[in-house]
Amino acid sequence: MDQLKQVVGLVRSVLAPELLGTYLHGSAVLGGLNPASDLDVLAVTRKSLDGRKRRALLEGLLKISGLTATVRPVELTVVVQSEVRPWRFPPVGDFLFGEWLREELRAGGLPQPGPMPDLALVLTMALAGDHPLTGPPPARLLDPVPHADLVRASIAGIPELLDNLADDTRNVLLTLARVWATLATGRIEPKDAAADWAVSRLPPEHRPVLEHARYLYRNCLYAEETWSHELTAQVRPHVDEVLIHINELR
Repeated sequence: MDQLKQVVGLVRSVLAPELLGTYLHGSAVLGGLNPASDLDVLAVTRKSLDGRKRRALLEGLLKISGLTATVRPVELTVVVQSEVRPWRFPPVGDFLFGEWLREELRAGGLPQPGPMPDLALVLTMALAGDHPLTGPPPARLLDPVPHADLVRASIAGIPELLDNLADDTRNVLLTLARVWATLATGRIEPKDAAADWAVSRLPPEHRPVLEHARYLYRNCLYAEETWSHELTAQVRPHVDEVLIHINELR
């Protein structure tokens, strides 16, 4: 995977000698990449990045990441080991890049350290995937995340998801299904597997929306995504139904 090699090469060149390890997580280790899946990479460092390294990492990622049939979106998370080991909640992330942040970052912002509840999920996937790209196995650098903190992290992200429902419908629906499945089972599943789990537990009238989101995830790039008026009208009732189940478990 040439693009992944580019990401790892960039991280090594910018973060060395403070880099402790880089790890694949997300779809690539949970069940396989789909057409629009991100390349999800976690980097663990000894200390926080300075401004020069933040700029170099950002400029490199803007060139490597994309949303085309041949260039995947890259999500890179950098954590300082001492901020996540010993584990505490909420964890602090040092740098985050994703395609949804592209315009904001190109406008002049550099990713800065700050609380990042979603790291609970990222670290759990990195540990479960056990896929070092550089460095030792992740369990040598990271502590396991308690289930209670997986629940807290999953719930913490819901308001932002709902804010993006109209613009990122597919991803929001699948992520909410995964939140529901994680709270119920304690496992973090691939988004389409979480949708399988959720569809079987939804009333029939709330299934078509999630089934369509799952189809898009498995088969289509974001630019190819389409929603009929009929399905669009069913999105919010579906979300309200899923939120009822999530609230029952929280």
